[in-house]
Amino acid sequence: MIPDDELVGINEIAEMAKTSRQAVANWRTRMSDFPKPIVDLASGPVFRRSHIRAWLRRRKVPMAHVFSTINLKGGVGKTTTTVALAETLSAEKRKKVLVIDLDPQTNATTMLIGEEKWRELNDKGFTLAQLFKDALNPDSKKFDLKKTLQKRVSDVSSATTIDLLPSSLDLIDVQDELINTPVGKYGAIRPFDILWRATKDLIEDYDVVIIDCPPNLGKITQNGLRMSHGFIIPTIPDILSTYGIPQIVRRVREFSEEIAEDIEPLGIVVTKFQANSNVHVNMLKQLKLNHTADAKNWPPVFDTLIPQANQIAAAAEHSGYSTLKQKWGYQGLHDRFSDLATEILTKLGV
Repeated sequence: MIPDDELVGINEIAEMAKTSRQAVANWRTRMSDFPKPIVDLASGPVFRRSHIRAWLRRRKVPMAHVFSTINLKGGVGKTTTTVALAETLSAEKRKKVLVIDLDPQTNATTMLIGEEKWRELNDKGFTLAQLFKDALNPDSKKFDLKKTLQKRVSDVSSATTIDLLPSSLDLIDVQDELINTPVGKYGAIRPFDILWRATKDLIEDYDVVIIDCPPNLGKITQNGLRMSHGFIIPTIPDILSTYGIPQIVRRVREFSEEIAEDIEPLGIVVTKFQANSNVHVNMLKQLKLNHTADAKNWPPVFDTLIPQANQIAAAAEHSGYSTLKQKWGYQGLHDRFSDLATEILTKLGV
């Protein structure tokens, strides 16, 4: 059964594409590859939302581009990469960015708003943990999207267009229970649809949405992948950090096939790279060879390498900076994040 909120009519398509009903009608007439309606009602044709979104992306119609950052191992620079990309996209690329923090460690949240503000929100229930708690207790819903959404976050004053849906340590307790989510009267509610249902009307307000996933492939992560068009895998180029990459790619591919949505592996981001380390140099070569030999399970490696730098650890503390260069230092780290943002935008077709 297709959930009702996965179905859209001409008006909804016009809103998604930020155009008129007449323009959509013209597309249907002139574009032979425009998705076919799943049913024609007296009120008009009805389409599947995911089919329309895929078509609009292929046509490069301006709309939100959503990708996740994921690695099964902690400490690989996943969250730092998430925040640095958000700030670079905002301050340099002039994009409106939404960061969705699904990692119970709350590192992206505290980097963007500070620990004191996070504690205040957490005490009031204005985090994503409340959304998932509501899914377990649908008769007592308390999640307030408007009050949970934090606007104009970041400690870099030139990054003025970043909003945040904050995380909570409480997600640790919630994620194991999500498998017991009530499915609704007609069985239409799926545990991995919770985030998408709550935010589907919000994300179109943004150019780019980045979802920081926890280091596992559980239901919380599936909620992030459900609404993503692609994912990146930040990793240190060593054996322990790269060991789980084929498993991530395979499991996401299986999940993508199960929900009939494309989730593209955009690439591997090499982080904390040390050019004077034989281990790092050799593993970088091996990652590229792996992709050549088995592209199905080993995504390509982004050309940009994020070097090891003291500023990465310092950036975890919410402070005040005027510019990205002031935050990420003047030794090239800022330039690397800028190059990486450009590569990702290109892969997303922005």
